[in-house]
Amino acid sequence: MQAAGCRKGTLAVAFLALLTGYIVVNGSRADAADPLISQGRTVTASSTENAGTPASAVVDGNNGTRWSSAFSDPQWIQVDLGAAATVSRVVLNWEGAYSRAFTIQTSANGSSWSTVHTTTNGTGGVQDLTVSGSGRYVRLNSTARATAWGVSLWEFQVYGAGGAAPPPPPSGPIVRVSEFLADCPFSHRLPDDPIVFPNLPGASHMHSFFGSRVTDAYSDVSDLLNGASNCNPAVDTSSYWVPTFYVNDQPVEPVTGIFYYLGEGVNNDVIARIQPFPLGLRIVAGNAKATAPDATTISRWSCLHHNEAGASKDFLTCPAGSMIESYLDFPQCWNGRDLDSADHKSHMAYPVAGNCPSTHPVPVPKLRQVLRYPANGDPSRFRLSSGRGFTMHGDFFNAWPVAELERRVRDCIRPIIKCGVNGTP
Repeated sequence: MQAAGCRKGTLAVAFLALLTGYIVVNGSRADAADPLISQGRTVTASSTENAGTPASAVVDGNNGTRWSSAFSDPQWIQVDLGAAATVSRVVLNWEGAYSRAFTIQTSANGSSWSTVHTTTNGTGGVQDLTVSGSGRYVRLNSTARATAWGVSLWEFQVYGAGGAAPPPPPSGPIVRVSEFLADCPFSHRLPDDPIVFPNLPGASHMHSFFGSRVTDAYSDVSDLLNGASNCNPAVDTSSYWVPTFYVNDQPVEPVTGIFYYLGEGVNNDVIARIQPFPLGLRIVAGNAKATAPDATTISRWSCLHHNEAGASKDFLTCPAGSMIESYLDFPQCWNGRDLDSADHKSHMAYPVAGNCPSTHPVPVPKLRQVLRYPANGDPSRFRLSSGRGFTMHGDFFNAWPVAELERRVRDCIRPIIKCGVNGTP
């Protein structure tokens, strides 16, 4: 019995050793998984929604920046790995606007493509795809969008072996423009205005809201800070809104909502003193009750890619294939005390001769809203919910997290450095 017991013990030890060896061997294989080979590579795409959503954003390693396409099918985006590579895995980190039907393709020359994955029921989110292919180029080819928007990716990651050596970090000169931006698409439409008509739902003309998805007549700063935002960067939970634009009495929403935070318009010594907006600051820019364009009209209209059409304080005729654009600059001098005022304007002022007036001594970033509407041709078909084009106005309710807004002012605005949506050069 004792010998048999020893034999059993010996067999058990041998089995354990064999099992341990199996685990170690397979563990080492898992550790040798193919590396990420797409980071920082050259990327091209069929289209981009706007300057704030470039194709390069999908390989920058930042989940706060994204590529977004035009609002049509099909669309594609491809990564140049620099040299031939074998590809074993592709990870797609979709923004809310994802593709329902797409293929992943590889190519040796960027013109002849082989399909390594096909999906007709894409779910969005993060899709981790095991593939097998080779080539210098890897392309996502989207044939059917899942939403009314374009297709949009935070990151497009390719794993494998080969490709060229990793590219060096960018070493180009810093662009000396005092700027960062937030890309906040249209969110929703309501006849509410939590600045002018707080707690009175339905009391205002129709507004189109951007950024915060929760804004309504009852919104306060706590609601915004704790609510969802569609801005890029998502950390911006501020709310922006404008009167709704109509074509032939049908509402038409802009295809872009870009909000630039600028240091321009004041002297350099003033830029160096710019302070972040205080949390909860509310500002209304423009005149919803204007009866004619005059010297006080601060909004302007123009035509995308058609500078020859000029600019106007009222709607203008844009050529076929173009879009009508609205620009509006908010005041950038604060009285240093009030988060709002009775007319929602008096606590703010525009600079005079590059300086803030003594009544409003605190310089803050200039907020510039740029909206592009998919409309052109006869402007008599256009109106705003507030009236003619010269009644364009904008509302801003600041809900940036305090530390994040301070960082962007410190790193981008004061040192006069052009930053992107992630708040870095």
